[in-house]
Amino acid sequence: MRCVVFGATGYIGGRLVPELLRAGHAVRAAVRDPGKLADTPWRSDADVATADVTDPASVAAAVDGQEVVYYLVHSLHHKDFVRVDRQAAHAVARAAAAAGVRRIVYLGGITPAGQRLSPHLASRAEVGEILLGSGVPTVALRAGVIIGSGSASFEMLRYLTERLPAMVTPRWVHNRIQPIAVRDVLHYLTHAAELPAEINRTFDIGGPDVLTYLDMMRRYAVVAGLPRRVVVPVPVLTPWLSAQWVNLVTPVPRSIAVPLIESLVHEVVCGEHDIDEHVGKPPGGLTRYEGAIELALAHIRNADVPTRWSDAGEPSDPLPTDPEWSGGSLYEDIRELRTTADPDTVWQVIESIGGEHGWYSFPLAWSVRGWIDRLTGGVGLRRGRRDPRRLHTGEALDWWRVEHLDRPHLLRLRAEMRLPGRAWLELSTAPDGAGGSVYRQRAVFEPHGLAGHAYWRAVSPFHGIVFGGMARNITGAAQHERR
Repeated sequence: MRCVVFGATGYIGGRLVPELLRAGHAVRAAVRDPGKLADTPWRSDADVATADVTDPASVAAAVDGQEVVYYLVHSLHHKDFVRVDRQAAHAVARAAAAAGVRRIVYLGGITPAGQRLSPHLASRAEVGEILLGSGVPTVALRAGVIIGSGSASFEMLRYLTERLPAMVTPRWVHNRIQPIAVRDVLHYLTHAAELPAEINRTFDIGGPDVLTYLDMMRRYAVVAGLPRRVVVPVPVLTPWLSAQWVNLVTPVPRSIAVPLIESLVHEVVCGEHDIDEHVGKPPGGLTRYEGAIELALAHIRNADVPTRWSDAGEPSDPLPTDPEWSGGSLYEDIRELRTTADPDTVWQVIESIGGEHGWYSFPLAWSVRGWIDRLTGGVGLRRGRRDPRRLHTGEALDWWRVEHLDRPHLLRLRAEMRLPGRAWLELSTAPDGAGGSVYRQRAVFEPHGLAGHAYWRAVSPFHGIVFGGMARNITGAAQHERR
């Protein structure tokens, strides 16, 4: 089928497009700024249309010739998001009806019946009603908290749990929530396009676990290997005050945190799960909460980045279109230098690093760090290396382990020293097109709880000496070898 996705640069839209492509559909990504899709791995496989959902002319052009419209736009970053979303929904509804579209698929939020809704949930419900009344058969899926790296609700949960070993919280942490893994959301979205024309209704979607927000934080801590979180609920924290606190502790923008927090005063539990009768459950069944957390954290535990959308792993992995504040805390120190030495010569220096050759930077600092590691029960620098010139995947190298070796291009080492987190060091070389080469060095640290964040901030002032010196000395040694 021919599908147009409004909101393809958003969290769900950016993951839905490759799922639709894998299913064999022709996909048009309708976005305000096509430049934001430049680095997405599926860019060359989809048609890209410039469209602003508040501009009826551009919306009409985007839906022209399409069979299915996916509407995944939300304007939380606008101060008057209720008005903007209402205007956009009407524009898409009218354009879809005029173009003879056979199906609209929309993703909103679960709305508890008989309660005064927060502006965020009320707006989500209003958009669904507008699309359902468009005259075009519409499926309005309604989800609670979506678990996946990049989801605003999940990122808020992640940062709060990781950064605060103890916290004072409002009463809403005891409200029940039915979270759902992003992979399961994409299953329902993809198959909703195939439903028969007589179906025009809402469907609640949720995972197999109903938890309180407190349960979610504590179970996240278990999966992430953090100590049990101490949580003290108090009655005086209003949603507005809670949002200010979230804005202070996490990088989630206030414009997003406020409406999300306001929505947490409601219990968001599925009233039905009829969608399974029409499209079936995801292969292997719905993902349990802990499994969804594992998937959301897995991308950090594997430093590889897929080069093609068809090679990508889980939908819970990060995408270039995700906001900068998503993806959890992953600190990096990146150095890049050009040298007149050819790539093979630079590689010889890279592969001989460690052991008797040392680490090409501030030997005293490396020695002191090795002594500290040994005193605290770690491996220190005592292991050396097996061969002075050649490495093999999986072997020990001082306090590192060779995790990946792509000779003669890339060496990735995983730290085995005692750290409040996990660390990698990547060294690579490539031709510069002028007979020389570009040397690139990337240190990566995944903090483990508050101690991990404190550790990175404590050692950051020395990175210029340690990592900067390493980059300069490795390229310098290569130039010397060249002579």
